Amino acid sequence: MKKIKIFDTTLRDGEQIPGCKLNTFEKIRIAQQLEFLGVDIIEAGFPISSPGDFKSVEEICKNVTKPVICALTRAKKKDIEVAASALKKAKNPRIHTGIGTSNWHIKYKFNSTPGDILEKAIGAIKYAKSFVEDVEFYAEDAGRTENEFLAKVCELAIKAGSTVLNIPDTTGYCLPEEYGEKIRFLKENVKGIHRITISTHCHNDLGVATANSLYGIINGADQIECTINGIGERAGNTDLGEIVMIMKQHNHLGFSTNINTKFIYPTSKLICKYTGIYVQANKAIVGCNAFSHSSGIHQDGVLKKRETYEIIDPKEVGVEKSSIILTARSGRAALAYRCRKLGYFTQKKDLDNLYSLFLKEADNKKEISDEDLIMMIKKIPLMKKIKSYG
Repeated sequence: MKKIKIFDTTLRDGEQIPGCKLNTFEKIRIAQQLEFLGVDIIEAGFPISSPGDFKSVEEICKNVTKPVICALTRAKKKDIEVAASALKKAKNPRIHTGIGTSNWHIKYKFNSTPGDILEKAIGAIKYAKSFVEDVEFYAEDAGRTENEFLAKVCELAIKAGSTVLNIPDTTGYCLPEEYGEKIRFLKENVKGIHRITISTHCHNDLGVATANSLYGIINGADQIECTINGIGERAGNTDLGEIVMIMKQHNHLGFSTNINTKFIYPTSKLICKYTGIYVQANKAIVGCNAFSHSSGIHQDGVLKKRETYEIIDPKEVGVEKSSIILTARSGRAALAYRCRKLGYFTQKKDLDNLYSLFLKEADNKKEISDEDLIMMIKKIPLMKKIKSYG
């Protein structure tokens, strides 16, 4: 099994969501939770962006010891100096520096030339290397950068001393096969690339960030940059829970991580609490409907054998159990199951009578609660035949 490093950027890219502002205490608490979760690298922040961010990175370094603590910079000396200062107390510090490499960034963002970009990239890496041994270089907008130029940037970055190459699909433009081919091209055409770590950093503008990260590691990447609940700029980033569970469920792919998956759901809840950004009901792995069943056919199947409709045991990700939700689409099996959970045993005739009443009520309500069901049992004379053993 190839061990894939998990680089969590919830505290940096994730916090860039409009309206999301975490204080230092919250960031420390999240960083500690990420350590429990088993992430390999925590991108703690962008120290030069504000005094508050500098302090948060500094305090995380003091309170978290197992993961590598990473700080982001631009390819500017002052950024790098400030990041190095914030990382002084880190047991395993990393500076993450870089610059845009696509024609869009070179021409319109920097009003520059490819040669000047290369010079700035090399200078930033060498300067960061004078403070820490572990330097990650990001080629911003690599997803839209021509492969030949990207390979040249990466080769020079390795020579300058970078230990990790980050290949971001910054705008979420790439399709999975295209992104995978880009990683494979670099693996096959960049001298010295076997000595360093290749990282994916994918955005979700087209809804394929997780798929792109998967194709990245299939084609040779060693590290995945992601966030809890997939939060991040615009449509967000690769979701940690999704990509980790894909690797775990499809172990034939040959990948493993250090993530303790039982902490995925609790970590998701903590992020929701502190950021105020809640996940949609149908969110994979951590959404409230991820392990809920309301269709009669599905309910009958999952009650007979959970694996008929669930490929993941909810306990694997920290969810207590599956949920059987009573709606107008539910069948007799689910109704009998809920009765038993409430302490009632039903004969077939009793169940038929109760089911008829249930359907009338369910057509008027989105969901039938336990209280609703008990009221039905008590109201109808025929239901007296139901024997309570609770």
